[in-house]
Amino acid sequence: MAENQQHPNIKQRFGKAIRRRRRELDLSQEELAERAEMHRTYISDIERGIVNPSLEVIEKLTDALNTTVSELFVQYGIDHQEVRDHDSAE
Repeated sequence: MAENQQHPNIKQRFGKAIRRRRRELDLSQEELAERAEMHRTYISDIERGIVNPSLEVIEKLTDALNTTVSELFVQYGIDHQEVRDHDSAE
């Protein structure tokens, strides 16, 4: 279990990236949900790494966050090391 906390899985890393970008834009989960035409609880589940969003959902989210899929992965911490480094700085 400690291993999982040190190395979050892809769903957790993706969720953290979504949360970081959302906060950067100063959006609430509800505002993001409205922009992406999703339910707020689904946004919460994504950000917590509970669900495995489809490619269509990922595209809707990146559109709603005014970014691209590739920028999200590169700029917002999908990489293992970036997540650890950013989390330790918070």
